Amino acid sequence: MIQYLKIEKIQVAQCLHHFIEQDVLPHSKISSTDFWQRFSTIIEELAPRNKNLLAARDDLQEKIDLWHQNNFGDKFNFSAYKNFLKEINYLVPEVDDFTITTENVDAELATMAGPQLVVPIMNARFAINAVNARWGSLYDALYGSDVIPEENGAESFGGYNPVRGKKVITFARNFLDQNIPLSMGSHDQAVNYQISDHTLIVHLESGEKVKLLQDEAFKGYQGQANSPTALLFAHNGLHFEINFDENNVIAKSDNAGISDITLESALTTIMDCEDSVAAVDADDKVVAYKNWLGLMQGNLTTAVKKGGKTIQRKMASDRQYRQLDGTNLTLKGRSLMFVRNVGHLMTNNAILQDDGNEVPEGIIDAMVTSLIASINLQNNATEADYCNSAEQSIYIVKPKMHGPEEVAFANTLFEQVEDALALDRNTIKMGIMDEERRTSVNLKACIAQAKSRVVFINTGFLDRTGDEIHTSMAAGIMAKKADIKLTPWINAYEDNNVDVGLACGFSGKAQIGKGMWPIPEQMSNMLATKINHVQAGANTAWVPSPTAATLHALHYHKENVFTLQKELMSRSPANLDDILTIPLAKDTNWSEQEISDELDNNAQGILGYVVRWIDQGVGCSKVPDINNVGLMEDRATLRISSQHIANWLTHKVCNEEQVLASLKKMAKTVDIQNKGDASYQAMASDFENSTAFKAACDLVFLGTKQVNGYTEPLLHSYRLKVKKNN
Repeated sequence: MIQYLKIEKIQVAQCLHHFIEQDVLPHSKISSTDFWQRFSTIIEELAPRNKNLLAARDDLQEKIDLWHQNNFGDKFNFSAYKNFLKEINYLVPEVDDFTITTENVDAELATMAGPQLVVPIMNARFAINAVNARWGSLYDALYGSDVIPEENGAESFGGYNPVRGKKVITFARNFLDQNIPLSMGSHDQAVNYQISDHTLIVHLESGEKVKLLQDEAFKGYQGQANSPTALLFAHNGLHFEINFDENNVIAKSDNAGISDITLESALTTIMDCEDSVAAVDADDKVVAYKNWLGLMQGNLTTAVKKGGKTIQRKMASDRQYRQLDGTNLTLKGRSLMFVRNVGHLMTNNAILQDDGNEVPEGIIDAMVTSLIASINLQNNATEADYCNSAEQSIYIVKPKMHGPEEVAFANTLFEQVEDALALDRNTIKMGIMDEERRTSVNLKACIAQAKSRVVFINTGFLDRTGDEIHTSMAAGIMAKKADIKLTPWINAYEDNNVDVGLACGFSGKAQIGKGMWPIPEQMSNMLATKINHVQAGANTAWVPSPTAATLHALHYHKENVFTLQKELMSRSPANLDDILTIPLAKDTNWSEQEISDELDNNAQGILGYVVRWIDQGVGCSKVPDINNVGLMEDRATLRISSQHIANWLTHKVCNEEQVLASLKKMAKTVDIQNKGDASYQAMASDFENSTAFKAACDLVFLGTKQVNGYTEPLLHSYRLKVKKNN
């Protein structure tokens, strides 16, 4: 049982109260009395408004369902549908042109372009790995991934393979030739790099001494001028190093003594309190907040076993260089950190209102994560150089907002938190996730509600698809899941996000982002295709690992995003009618086998994710799909699969008996896929008593009743049951 303390007009879980009182407030400028009094006032005022916004969602969905029922099939008329959405204020009136006025934005968001990591904040090891992924070894990323094919003796298993190593070096030398070409010759011909007469000189095997084609690309060095340990360069706004270590096995066999090339990789990281975690109660929230505190103070550590030894992994320090004029240059050693709060939907028992009802979790997150981040602004980090924002800003990503009214509410919440914490107005910057249908079709109006604090918009194809299915549940039979990606609204939605962001003045001021690469093991495929996100005009995109961040950074060297954005400003904007086109199946004459295969694919994905969420509290993980390909799964993918089956059930493409048979069949498959996990609890051996299996069934069979198709209410309910019984 959670124990509570009565403070003002709220009841605070003792574990949260103790954490804030003992670990946070002593480092803050806010007194305990003021903090709790102001927090209580915010909850009293905003919790009812939060509830009303959720009621408005339900009201709109009921009206849309009824309209589709009355205008089903041949009765559907797109023009009438669009007018109806305007009448119910689902589509809001267009706003006048404007430019965002956000100030004090760090360069990583405004004037630099590069990869972005998203990691579960409850996992300290993942969090540290991500924040340290600001810099990554190109050699390691290439050697350890499928970018270098394992053929002709280039296998990666066992000890160091010089054949594979040579292929890595060839790839890396090509990278140097493309981005810092020499005035003549190739980096492949280099035998020595040194600084002479305030110039970088490269000695070639022919005896020639050459410079860079563009001297200004060289930014500094470490070590001695005539024997540097690192050379620093900049290209398209990103830095990279050529490293020299005479004791390194690779350097010993390298003509120029190069041991590695280190790329500036994950410029930014989102520390996630939302989709990638399973935080269902006060204890879980304290784990998340403690890790955020450690990140803000710079003292978060974690023990890692490696090579039979236990080492303490900690946050990286800043990087120091000597410039040609003799002055020092300091570059950030860590990613700039956002924290992703939860959306408006869920409540949490960490704090109760006077009437005993749980407080909206988004309100709790806003106050607590901002309080913790404010410590970093006060230069009270444990280590002096662990400053997150050089511009004295706090960065919060706000997900799953539906339309401009909900963005306006988040803006009001942030204003009240700023006042409560004695922060200047717009210190808290907002990232708006464009992942819900009512936001994407009203994106400009949404941005207008936060135009003085917005620093980030991105497309979230997965949640957006889940919301698309649920919103139009009554319209008809949805296309197969894979075919939905081929329907008109997807490209229009992706283009619209960029078009609107550029029209609102994001270029050079804020991030326009794209979504996740979901297959961590397929880095060669990612390298071949994810450049599309850069070419789309996005100055950041999500990647699943530090290795992926280093490889995706190569794309930002190939393309100058800000040049592309200038070109994209002149194109015709995406068509709203395309975005509103419902992805219904054009031909539903599917065979029984096709229907069975689609159900199995959905069921396997649901079960593979849910069983870890419910039984182990794992919010995001690499889950084998039906073909045993590891995919990054979170609640967004779960939302699609569960809503898709719910749609086919609604329109009698299949029946409950077929779906249940598929779920039971795939439970056996998932059990086999997890047989190597000692903590795994099998489902198929006892369906009646498997909490995870029951949760999966409810997500499907009660799918039409879930608010906006979200999976959180059921997941939280079942996870709390498991925690109570353990």
